[in-house]
Amino acid sequence: MLLAELPLRVCSLDEVEQEGSPRLDWQETEETYAGNALAKARVVAAGLGAWVLAEDSGLEVDGLGGAPGVRSHRFAGPNADDARNIALLLSLMRHLRGEERKARFRAAAVLVSPSGESWVGEGTWEGHIAPEPRGRGGFGYDPVFIPSVPAAGKTVAEIEAGTKCQHSHRGKAVRSLWPRLVELAASACE
Repeated sequence: MLLAELPLRVCSLDEVEQEGSPRLDWQETEETYAGNALAKARVVAAGLGAWVLAEDSGLEVDGLGGAPGVRSHRFAGPNADDARNIALLLSLMRHLRGEERKARFRAAAVLVSPSGESWVGEGTWEGHIAPEPRGRGGFGYDPVFIPSVPAAGKTVAEIEAGTKCQHSHRGKAVRSLWPRLVELAASACE
């Protein structure tokens, strides 16, 4: 959705692998979102010999000292699903009130060239954690994150996809790379 207006062929890693490219694996072992995004982008760019845009993101809760943070996806264990991660989060937060429930989604998007050059963009989305999940849209922690903007009191899982894209941490991270993406698109059209 974010890249639709650029004259580039954009495809997911799943699509590339379905087209016959080898399976490319990496580990998210870095201590920062940018480090994890850069690690995966470099593996894929080197493996495909193509430009790659990758991201890593997570949820940071003030009252939990920034947890789950960079380990958000594996918060309740290496094979945990979204429901288990949310259940653990809410369990740990059961005693938190007011400002302690403030949170943010944080994302890093990384663009890597086939030669290994890289550009990093970052974005955050401020809000707080709801006492229980609401809504059916989105994924991850969306059912418990109530963003400050747009200020409608809805969880991200209750917000329309276009609105989410406009305000989200991932959208902000990718838009911060926009000048470089426009240059890339222009050079692809030459």
